[in-house]
Amino acid sequence: MKILVIVPAFNEEEGLVKVAEQFHGINDVDVLIINDCSKDATSEVGRKLGFNVIDLPCNLGIGGAVQTGYKYAYDNGYDIAIQVDGDGQHNPAYIKDLIKPIKEGRADLVIGSRYLKKEGFQSTFLRRVGINYFSNLIYLLQKKRITDPTSGFRACNRRVIELFSARYPNDYPEPESIVYLLRNNYKTEEVPVVMNERFGGESSINSFKSIYYMIKVTLAIVIDNMRKIGLT
Repeated sequence: MKILVIVPAFNEEEGLVKVAEQFHGINDVDVLIINDCSKDATSEVGRKLGFNVIDLPCNLGIGGAVQTGYKYAYDNGYDIAIQVDGDGQHNPAYIKDLIKPIKEGRADLVIGSRYLKKEGFQSTFLRRVGINYFSNLIYLLQKKRITDPTSGFRACNRRVIELFSARYPNDYPEPESIVYLLRNNYKTEEVPVVMNERFGGESSINSFKSIYYMIKVTLAIVIDNMRKIGLT
């Protein structure tokens, strides 16, 4: 199976070094860096490390960067696409666990969750509040418990690649995309993973943006869910 690892990167020149170390010796996947118009040397560092790099002409945000990767995966015939953050938090040793339910036909989307076994870095307090909030919101609307709905460590099959290449949320896209898949009867699973602290760079979501995104994404999720019951 053709497997593509999509790494959205904004000002991640430090983190990409860690990513390269983590992927050293893993030869059965292709790694694609989506440089989201970084202001640092993300593009140059990515190429020097031997990665394929797409340089976006303007900053599209996490949603646009990731969707670029899905478009690439769809156009180039990949069977599985895996999202991995460019800051070194996600350990590729867990890729085999992520793709196993997909290979076995049990899931369309598999999420790496740090909260199934609660090992390793558990994120900041503010992020944990947001994660718990979206977990409860998704359960309320879809009756499916997702313990780590904001996890950027995810794998999906060809069906979802095609869908995401055409339709993907812009801001804080993980919870919204999960609800969309669930309401359209795609199979979603979680597997336990251990995540690291950010190796370098800065998160694109600060405290103010976190509150803004929570409100914005909540409205998007509720409106999208209303389509299921024919109210919009």
